Amino acid sequence: MPSARTLLASSVVAAALAGGAAIAQQSATSQGVPNQQPVPSNHANSIQPETTLSVSASGEVSRAPDIATITAGVETEAETASAAMSQNAASMDGVYSALEAAGVAGRDMQTSNLSLQPRYDYSNRDGAPPRLVGYTASNQLSVKVRDLDNLGRTMDAIVQEGGNTISGLQFSLDDPTEARNEARRQAIQTAVRRANLYAQETGYRVARIVTINEQSSGGYQPQPMMAMRAEAADASTKVARGEVSYSVTVDVTFELRQ
Repeated sequence: MPSARTLLASSVVAAALAGGAAIAQQSATSQGVPNQQPVPSNHANSIQPETTLSVSASGEVSRAPDIATITAGVETEAETASAAMSQNAASMDGVYSALEAAGVAGRDMQTSNLSLQPRYDYSNRDGAPPRLVGYTASNQLSVKVRDLDNLGRTMDAIVQEGGNTISGLQFSLDDPTEARNEARRQAIQTAVRRANLYAQETGYRVARIVTINEQSSGGYQPQPMMAMRAEAADASTKVARGEVSYSVTVDVTFELRQ
């Protein structure tokens, strides 16, 4: 028959084992091992849609231009390089004076090309090398004209004061932001209407836009017409300004759902 001391020792060991098991269970629970909770997903937008529709649409807006850009300047020829440059500089002074008198601000004038090139005579066909006959100096200005009503008179004044080259006439809007945004609105509205039409006809509905890609162009117009009139001394160059157009094309991918 076991003694009282033996029974007491057995009870202490059993209690210690039970307590250790309880502590181990509590520790595991506090570490979250047996009670892991599902993590909510916040990545619905990153899931690739199962059914998509790609649509292209364009919008175009035309406006009356409010500025014109021309390239004007002087070309001079002389036997020596220094003479060609000197004559060119004198004529360009007259061009600058004409532009300032027409109200063109200094910030609207920028030199676009300045060059000096030798001129050769290639007519000798007896095997002799080309003969240097002189030099050509060229100075060209990119000019922004804001007073379109005086555009023709401004070009005439350039010629009268020594300018002998005018080219590259282009009309545009000084700030095309509003016109471009209107073209964007037209393009995206057309794309949405087409997507809804295709979806309805195939038993789907448009759920959301997945991607939008834009291609834009603008500031183009038919080549303007210029006509020189020489019947009267006060006749000025006539210029038809027309309209300028800005266009935007969007490529839109839609997600479709049933």
